[in-house]
Amino acid sequence: MTLFLDIFIKVFVILSPFFAVSMFLLLSGDMDAKTRHHCALRTGVAILVICLSVYFFGSLIFKVLGITLPAFQVGAGTLLFLTSINMVTGKRSEIAPNKDEDFAVVPLAIPMIVGPGTIGTVLVLGTEISSWPQRYIAAGAILLAVVTIGVFLFLAMPIRRLLGQKGLTMMMKLTGLILTAIAAQIILTGVRDFLHLGPA
Repeated sequence: MTLFLDIFIKVFVILSPFFAVSMFLLLSGDMDAKTRHHCALRTGVAILVICLSVYFFGSLIFKVLGITLPAFQVGAGTLLFLTSINMVTGKRSEIAPNKDEDFAVVPLAIPMIVGPGTIGTVLVLGTEISSWPQRYIAAGAILLAVVTIGVFLFLAMPIRRLLGQKGLTMMMKLTGLILTAIAAQIILTGVRDFLHLGPA
């Protein structure tokens, strides 16, 4: 249960729910409720497919490319750190596609919500956990985190009415601050493991 909660909270925060809601509202524009909900469903499914694919096949990518886990931890942590800084400063994404285009998968699911930092972090999680029972538990936690993000997208309009644009911005910046701590921990773990194992 501890592993499940740890992975769930980490992935949920990394997926930046309030940033996701803000971008979804920006891109969905004046869509009617049915169309907006359909887009939210497609975005959620795309996020799930991307995250689970990266989680389960990340170790294979490591082997093929000859990348060590400590090296990737430092790289992924750095990307996540830069992403979190951009969230705090309000500059995470400068992508502004045509609102008439289909945005559910690209660019909303990837690279806006599942950006390089998220992909790197999920890759690290999938490589760090070697026991198959624990891998399935972690996969369940990722599934629940993505479903929760999907619920946030379904409830985007009520959330905006409840928090207001200023409230959404404040929560997004708070999420960014939490992400900086997670990123720093990933980087420090990578450096520690590299010094312990020595250069490849």
